[in-house]
Amino acid sequence: MVKYDHILYNGTVLTLDEGDHVASAVGISGGSIAKIWTEEGRPDADADRWLDLSGRTLIPGFIDTHNHLLMYARQKQQLNCASPPNESISDLLAAVKQEADYVPSGEWIVGSGYDDTMLKEKRHILRQELDDAAPHHPVFIRHISGHLAVVNSQAFSYCEVPADISDPSGGHFGRDKEGHLDGVLYELPVLERIMQRMPAPSLDELVEQIEIATYDYLKEGITTSTDAAVGLDLGFEEYRAHMEAVKRGKNPIHMRYMVMYHLIENGELTDLDAEELNGRIHEDTAGRGALDSVKLFQDGSIQGYTAALRGGYHEDETFNGDLVLPQHVLNNYVQKFHDQGYRVAIHGNGDLAIASIIEAYTKALDAKPKKHHRHRIEHLQTAREEDVEKLRTYDIATSLFINHVYYWGDRHRDIFLGPERAARINPTASVVENGILYTLHSDCPITPISPLFSIWAAANRITRDGHVLGEGERVSVLEALKSMTIYGARLNGTEHDNGTIEQGKRADFAVLDQNPLKVDPRSVNDINVDLTIIDGEITYERGSVPGTK
Repeated sequence: MVKYDHILYNGTVLTLDEGDHVASAVGISGGSIAKIWTEEGRPDADADRWLDLSGRTLIPGFIDTHNHLLMYARQKQQLNCASPPNESISDLLAAVKQEADYVPSGEWIVGSGYDDTMLKEKRHILRQELDDAAPHHPVFIRHISGHLAVVNSQAFSYCEVPADISDPSGGHFGRDKEGHLDGVLYELPVLERIMQRMPAPSLDELVEQIEIATYDYLKEGITTSTDAAVGLDLGFEEYRAHMEAVKRGKNPIHMRYMVMYHLIENGELTDLDAEELNGRIHEDTAGRGALDSVKLFQDGSIQGYTAALRGGYHEDETFNGDLVLPQHVLNNYVQKFHDQGYRVAIHGNGDLAIASIIEAYTKALDAKPKKHHRHRIEHLQTAREEDVEKLRTYDIATSLFINHVYYWGDRHRDIFLGPERAARINPTASVVENGILYTLHSDCPITPISPLFSIWAAANRITRDGHVLGEGERVSVLEALKSMTIYGARLNGTEHDNGTIEQGKRADFAVLDQNPLKVDPRSVNDINVDLTIIDGEITYERGSVPGTK
């Protein structure tokens, strides 16, 4: 008789295989699925360990294909500037002042998560206000979108930003009516001007921060994760930190990496083609990490007015936002990386940016056709019908930032996009109807990491204020569940290894206290993850204390 390392039994096993079969028990050997039983009761088998599911539901481990683990890890250590708890600018300034009271003079105060549209005043914090709250400290507070920030005069002085500084391509410095810098920074090229001059954490500190953040991912049932912009803030040090965290066993999740294009174009990874870089990552992580893609941005954030839109913004139809890269420059980058064997992933929120990305992809594919290229558009917030049809024609994949519906849907409807366009944000049903390969994602730390929440958001499309936004774009819970399991595996090109519960695949699971296919769709977000299992080993158990297992 075969002896298994581990048998999980007496539960509902949602295999999510081609036939959506339901089983009752799973046997594990060597970190892989060795046997699946459909008969009820304890299997007639031999195992070193038995886990009674006690009626709970076993599903494939969640696959989040777009988040920012390292950014989240760093922000967990920063001053919380989110709303709530901060309801007004005075609340935020009080928090900054309190921080200044115990941080040594001259050291940086770094915060994150503020959202001008959630504050009572409905505006950004200004440089002079931060000067008054922390006159002896450089201050940097990042916007919830990740694409904006606000700084004080000490920060400008520390980073040697002159009053007459020119705006870089793809971003701009905020200025008051007299043309003076007001402290608001718009878009990544401007944020980089400050962040590259701020004191950087050590490699050991970054690895420790990743370890702490990884626990939050594990408790949400995530077994495979993609960091969607390695090198965005700290350059090559982010690559080193990710590799070390996996190598040292601090991050047990199967990791994939979108590497920022500048690290490949003119950084430490220059002259490596896709196969060579994937090989390096594989070696640097002892086989547990893989290259996902090369990452570019073509616009910014809708709520930051830096997304590029056709037809302008709801409150100002003459303002369209800006593309990050001129079209010919984007076309050249995409063609180059496509020719080097890379899968390309490009951030596109506004429909003008989405159309620009599609143009770059189609030109590259027309010049050098390639099947199963899996080039991606990230977020796809405001795609029009003709954009979705182009995705289908050229087999372009996407990952939808579905959590936007809840967190910003009301403001998109009333402030940024208007009712008609807002109803179509993250057009999940349209993508499904067109047969496009897609996933859902959290974009953590922009929104909290939680696949179950993303599934809930896709199935219900309920906003923070309780409205249904775009009822026709809702999908079933089963469809949404697949988008964060088997579709994620297909997008990653690992469908033979994970994404479903089938013999021979990795034993990566999440154990839920309820069956998401049996509860009211509006209750999916109330389901708890009881266990997370990676390679057949329990990496999270609800109620346990981190670091004691």
